[in-house]
Amino acid sequence: MLKLRWLLLPLIFGCLPTAAEVELHLTGQWVQGGLILGKTLPGTRVVLDGTPVRVSDQGDFLLGFGRDHPQKSQLELSYQNGIKELRQLEIKKREYQIQRIDGLPKRKVAPEPIDYDRIRRDSAAARQARSRDDPRTDFISGWMWPVKGPISGVYGSQRVLNGEPRRPHYGVDIAVPVGTPVKAPADGIVTLAHPDMFFSGATLIIDHGHRLSSSFLHLDKILVKSGDRVRKGDIIAEVGKSGRVTGAHLDWRMNLANARIDPQLLVEPMPGMSK
Repeated sequence: MLKLRWLLLPLIFGCLPTAAEVELHLTGQWVQGGLILGKTLPGTRVVLDGTPVRVSDQGDFLLGFGRDHPQKSQLELSYQNGIKELRQLEIKKREYQIQRIDGLPKRKVAPEPIDYDRIRRDSAAARQARSRDDPRTDFISGWMWPVKGPISGVYGSQRVLNGEPRRPHYGVDIAVPVGTPVKAPADGIVTLAHPDMFFSGATLIIDHGHRLSSSFLHLDKILVKSGDRVRKGDIIAEVGKSGRVTGAHLDWRMNLANARIDPQLLVEPMPGMSK
């Protein structure tokens, strides 16, 4: 855990504050794809790179850095006692793998014109499910693997599908058999339970508060419905091989608003594998 405690001079008139008045705790990995859990004084205004960040009544907040986030970020904090602080953050650049996947159905790599309306509807539904923005702090429950098994795909890797370069992969793939129970990695509320999307097949999205969400792709069965409250460890689905796949696996993805987060950075190393 990275703990920062600053003693700052007031910007205008006032007394020198004590450390307790301007404490900040930041936990996480400062890398592309990283998620940072912040804790500060209630009522503090937090801004990252010019965008306001939701802060809970208890002072909890989240910072997220996408796959290609710049190596510099700016964090601004405005405390209720009038003190302001500006911090320059360094975000470590990552090197990403290239993953080649062959044997996919041609139409799943190069959709036909008749498929585009369906693809647009799927994308709109997923965006809507990830747009929920409320003060819940379910993410404080901590994180666990939704399934355990061999990791067959990692976050950020450049995908080459049937020999054609495509968008990077934004999740972690875990190769386990069809029917393997999928557990909620943290507390949350179900915002999407779709039986069959064009690319991702049966798809489930859970919101963890503050616009942090988990998505579970290529499922066989979804055992919850939109609006359900789930707790960390609850069985929510079964692994499948629906959508654009070559075999059974779970694709677990995470978003903080528009930033795509690497789920593997939030959990312990997979048993038998290094992180």
